[in-house]
Amino acid sequence: MAGRAGTDPGTAGDAVVARAIDLTKTYGDADARVTALDHVDVDFARGEMTAIMGPSGSGKSTLMHCMAGLDAPTSGRVVVEGLEVSSMSQRQLTKLRRDQIGFIFQSFNLVPTLTAEENILLPLQIAKRPIDRAWFDKVVDVVGLRPRLKHRPSQLSGGQQQRVACARAIMARPSVIFADEPTGNLDSRSSREVLGFLKDSVHDYGQTIVMVTHDPRAASYADRVLVLADGRIIRDLKHPTYDRILAEFATEGDAGDAAGTKARADA
Repeated sequence: MAGRAGTDPGTAGDAVVARAIDLTKTYGDADARVTALDHVDVDFARGEMTAIMGPSGSGKSTLMHCMAGLDAPTSGRVVVEGLEVSSMSQRQLTKLRRDQIGFIFQSFNLVPTLTAEENILLPLQIAKRPIDRAWFDKVVDVVGLRPRLKHRPSQLSGGQQQRVACARAIMARPSVIFADEPTGNLDSRSSREVLGFLKDSVHDYGQTIVMVTHDPRAASYADRVLVLADGRIIRDLKHPTYDRILAEFATEGDAGDAAGTKARADA
């Protein structure tokens, strides 16, 4: 494992949790080659929520997958908490994802035979890590799941299932949580509940979240918005409003997509 603790940007305790350095990812060969990421350099700050946006094929999901160690870059480096993810073996990646990285997916990914409480605690139990019941109680209360802890996923609404997934991710106190379209399957009310929890977990508990989304409304909850196009970061917006995000997409010629997203978000 190529650890860089004490020397690499992104060392534990530093303001930078994760960093991409000259990151390139290509698929296919010769005439069929597609460049998903084109020499991307970006830092993700501790205690900050970052939204990654862009049209389909812009590279936003590829960037998140490379940062999380779910996909290997063609060239360049990924560093998380001082550890060089891009040079790790599968065994080292598994340990990193278990100890340092949390995930929230659009499809919830809950175990249907387990209760909400069991789903939240499952990763800790698999890792044979002690369960901090005081922290568990705090997380459960923040996401408003106390009355639903004994319910299985089939007995929960979509919003409640996603809140279980959020609680599961933050329960292990990872250095960074990667969220892939976490509100993509939710109605507007449930989306607001989930996004509010994610925002609170950043500002109240110092969690770091990197969220891929196509929804300007969801992105407006973030402290920072990165806009990708053709595998490159073309905008880096600090504390943008919903209207500012819409305007940026309109400027890039994506007004139709943004308008459609606005209509869905306001529905």
